[in-house]
Amino acid sequence: MAVFKAYDIRGTVPDQLNPPLAYQVGFATARFLSGGRLVVGRDARSHSPEIGDALVRGMLDAGASVLDIGLVTTPMVYYAVEARGAAGGVMVTASHNPGNYNGFKICREHAIPVGEASGLKEIEAIAGNVAVPDAPLAPDPGSFDTNNVLEGYVQHALGVGGRLPAQPIKVAIDCGNGMAGVPLAALLAAWEAEGRIVVERLYFEPDGTFPNHEADPLKIENLADVTAAVKRTGADLGVAFDGDGDRAVFVDEQGNPVSSDLTTALLARHQLRVTPHGLVLYDLRSSRAVAEEVRSAGGRPEMCRVGHSFVKAQMRESGALFAGELSGHFYFRFSAELVADDAVAAFVAVLAMLADEGAPLSQLVDPLRRYHPSGEINRTVEGIDALLSDIEREHAGAPTISRLDGLYVSYDDWWFNLRPSNTEPVLRLNLEAGSKEKMEAERDRLLSRLV
Repeated sequence: MAVFKAYDIRGTVPDQLNPPLAYQVGFATARFLSGGRLVVGRDARSHSPEIGDALVRGMLDAGASVLDIGLVTTPMVYYAVEARGAAGGVMVTASHNPGNYNGFKICREHAIPVGEASGLKEIEAIAGNVAVPDAPLAPDPGSFDTNNVLEGYVQHALGVGGRLPAQPIKVAIDCGNGMAGVPLAALLAAWEAEGRIVVERLYFEPDGTFPNHEADPLKIENLADVTAAVKRTGADLGVAFDGDGDRAVFVDEQGNPVSSDLTTALLARHQLRVTPHGLVLYDLRSSRAVAEEVRSAGGRPEMCRVGHSFVKAQMRESGALFAGELSGHFYFRFSAELVADDAVAAFVAVLAMLADEGAPLSQLVDPLRRYHPSGEINRTVEGIDALLSDIEREHAGAPTISRLDGLYVSYDDWWFNLRPSNTEPVLRLNLEAGSKEKMEAERDRLLSRLV
């Protein structure tokens, strides 16, 4: 089925994704997870209630019990799965995609993600054999209940920091009409009542049509409003969230966006003060400054693959305390069992980091901008495997060559990664060098091969 992707299920409504398919996914998910209690949450898209109801019906018909937690962020589903001891959960969302999309993010116990390599193919196979009935199929259909997890989730997110700077801090927050406004409204209320924080709110109201701009903070044009708000109000910090609240991008007090790999470096330094000598993961597109900062803070840096399912798996296997991706995912070890990406928790952690450092964000970030990145460049090419093998042979003399995720090649004064897309014949190039001239020369040389 075309809607089954590498990490989730996603498509346009109603041609690709519709209630009958949602029923099949719900039934298949419950069967794959062997029944038990399943958590379901949803975003504010106009079709999420109908899609979500069909999903739940499929779960109940397969014999699962369902706990519906309503309009929430994806990390709130992760929290609920762990807090309620559920066998798994599904978030009805298409994340940052436009309003005509919808989809499902699936996890199992302890919010362990279900992706292409960890069960999504099996769910697809089961779903393909499920007929959509007029009446329940299970001899003993599961039970249905609702639950509000907001208060517990706020305390959960505060667990990664929860400390504010000594002086009241002014923050501009752009929720992009996504779901982050739901937990943030509750989280900010006490601080505002105490006069500890002043908030310039942008698009807090969940609206699945996304009337103001796309809920994708990775696109620079979607940061225009929060950047303008920082400058207009003299805010100390800006932050923009994606549609389902698992990614965030930060803006310094001068209105300059902070690359998420550099935010990873700053948050890692803060986390290592709490847990000295810990292991920190960073995705292989990140600046060398990340590993250098982790080492200087007494931690152990380790490179990882791109993608939340891979990052979480490596965190679990390695015992890492924190991880970050260039895409704006920040991963916390909330407990021995729960490892999750959470943008609201990242916001809490950044506030705590600013309190600890006692300096403006721009002053903290500027020393990390010591290398020159190309940014991610996409090229459509044919014969990707053969091309990567050819380029690998051309760099056989490099000190470091890795096939961890695509092709990673590192020299003393520059590195590059060529990573195939999971869904299209596209190669994604990321490159960094010690000088702008070196970066441009090596970038152009590699791009000349991507034809």
